[in-house]
Amino acid sequence: MNAEEENKNKDEKPESTVLRRGLAIVAGKLIIGAAGLLTGVRAIWSGSTPKAEQTLYFANHTSHGDFVLLWATLPPDLRALTRPVAGQDYWMASKTRQFIGIDVFNALMIRRDGSGQGENPVEQMKQALDAGDSLIMFPEGTRNTGDEILLPLKSGLFHLARACPNVRLVPVWIENLKRVLPKGTLVPIPLACTVRYGAPISLAEGEDKNSFIARARAAMLDLRPEYDRIDENGTAGSQNNNGGTAA
Repeated sequence: MNAEEENKNKDEKPESTVLRRGLAIVAGKLIIGAAGLLTGVRAIWSGSTPKAEQTLYFANHTSHGDFVLLWATLPPDLRALTRPVAGQDYWMASKTRQFIGIDVFNALMIRRDGSGQGENPVEQMKQALDAGDSLIMFPEGTRNTGDEILLPLKSGLFHLARACPNVRLVPVWIENLKRVLPKGTLVPIPLACTVRYGAPISLAEGEDKNSFIARARAAMLDLRPEYDRIDENGTAGSQNNNGGTAA
């Protein structure tokens, strides 16, 4: 929890805190219902199962609604233990966003503006993992609003894998949400979305950053549906960091 969140909690009266918690529970259920209604979202677990085990879910990022879908598809007992990593600049910009981000999702707010102020984002995530939380993170570091399938992954995932070797690392691919909520639109377009969970990966002994990041990227791309993995030559396969194909 950052200083802004701590100060907000200190200023609130006990009865106000209870009310906010009650509203947050109701809002969370409404958001899950709306996500299901608008996207028909379903979870596919291939190579892993939902476990009551500390997990770092790392997913592709194309919309502000990404972590909502991922969070909504987790079983309720895991949902209660899982915090999305969210950009402070966006989610602290208004009282409504603050309520949704902090009270409903218990998001871990990180600073992305490059100002150099505040804690290092990777250190913040490590502290949350050390405290026993599971996390949802987006290793691209920003929303992918272009035509590229997946942006280059930042090194934070590698540093967390090295610092927290006992945390399960589960790749995730969120399908179709970019079409449901295109950039700049306020009204979602109803379309079916899928959240695909892959087999956990781990940092191998002596593995360097580039090798691990390439494997993590390939693990994410391999979760795309078959129709989305047809390259220019009409063959199926996922592209790795070097532009090759990983079966």
